[in-house]
Amino acid sequence: MADKTTQKQKLGFWSIVLFGINGIIGSGIFLLPSAPMKLIGVASILVLLLDAVLVATIALCFAQDANFFDKNGGPYLYAKEAFGNFVGYEVGFVTWAIRIIAEATAAVAFATVLGSFIPALSSNTARMMTVAVLLLLLALINISGVQLTKIVNNFVTISKLLPLLLFVAIGLFFIKRNNFTPFFPNGSYTSGSFGQAALTMFFAFTGFEGISVAAGEMKNPQKNLPRAIILIISVVTLVYVLIQVTAIGMMGYGLANSATPLMDALGHAIGTLGRDLIAAGSLISIGGLLVASSFITPRSGVALAENKMMPSLLAKKNRKNAPYVAIIVSTTISLIIALFNSTFANLALISAVSRFAQYIPTIIAVFVFAKTKKGQAHAFQLPLGPVIPAVALIISLWLLIQTNLQQLFWGLGALVVAVPFYFLTAYHKH
Repeated sequence: MADKTTQKQKLGFWSIVLFGINGIIGSGIFLLPSAPMKLIGVASILVLLLDAVLVATIALCFAQDANFFDKNGGPYLYAKEAFGNFVGYEVGFVTWAIRIIAEATAAVAFATVLGSFIPALSSNTARMMTVAVLLLLLALINISGVQLTKIVNNFVTISKLLPLLLFVAIGLFFIKRNNFTPFFPNGSYTSGSFGQAALTMFFAFTGFEGISVAAGEMKNPQKNLPRAIILIISVVTLVYVLIQVTAIGMMGYGLANSATPLMDALGHAIGTLGRDLIAAGSLISIGGLLVASSFITPRSGVALAENKMMPSLLAKKNRKNAPYVAIIVSTTISLIIALFNSTFANLALISAVSRFAQYIPTIIAVFVFAKTKKGQAHAFQLPLGPVIPAVALIISLWLLIQTNLQQLFWGLGALVVAVPFYFLTAYHKH
């Protein structure tokens, strides 16, 4: 009887699919179509397909690793078990850094859309002031103990999908065939542009890891998880390709110079109403995600402190039970990152780079656990043996090679910052 009740509480196939789609489609797709268009032109459509393959293979690696753990932790647990305390600590530390970078990226996205909606706020100075006011306001709200996440979550889910569907539905009637030529900018391929575009657009797919980490909460994960991952990535890719094709068909290479591509494309087709529809949907979606992020991000730092991975000061709370130290630290770092990387496309690329500090150890852990946990029973078995993690690792490393030193510094710098904290924590424990 207890087993039947437990099974009823677990996620079914379609619940997994909806959960996954909602976790991936976010603010990135509103602003990113112009970045790959500038880099590689119409071939940006193929970039999305490569990203889809990479995301599917990494998600399956997460699912395989999740087999061997019955508690939360995800990449931190996998890295610690596979490679020891130091690597586990690095990955745990980076998890917090990834959230901080993502929050800075969302704040710049919000300011970019707002600047296009209100011309007086479109200059670089005004945009940075908007980012600063926005992040500080969210920090003050959180320090005061007000929790808005429950109110905005469902509203945000609808608000981010509706303008995207409207964009495709209306835009398909305004596509011009000659906007799809030439295939590459200026008619020729520029070396390295494909990888750079793929890494930038990869940001739009991030968030998929939540699907596979929750494998223990699913009914029949052995059967449902691979099917769900393939369907989720297929649906998300289809939506993204439709948006990219529609945007290119409406604006051609004019898309490459747009800071707010979907707004400009629909505005070009049906006038001010089109711009306003996309702008309103974008602001509500990104604003809602920021509210949720501003609540969750500091608590990632608190979790590190409570697990003795960071100084205990970080977990201090005020009378309203708000972790004010973690909120102040998270907001300050987000603000610094946003101010030094003021364009959304650059921050999206940095955010994508930072994710690989979680993804690559998780992929390699599949090979480690294949030996160390060979006899352990598990619900999900990765198909094709070592092929999928090998493909995931090769594409991941190839993408990282495409980045410049500055992007690597901002994206993976937290790995260096974590080193002294690791030894200080170890010394304090001793």
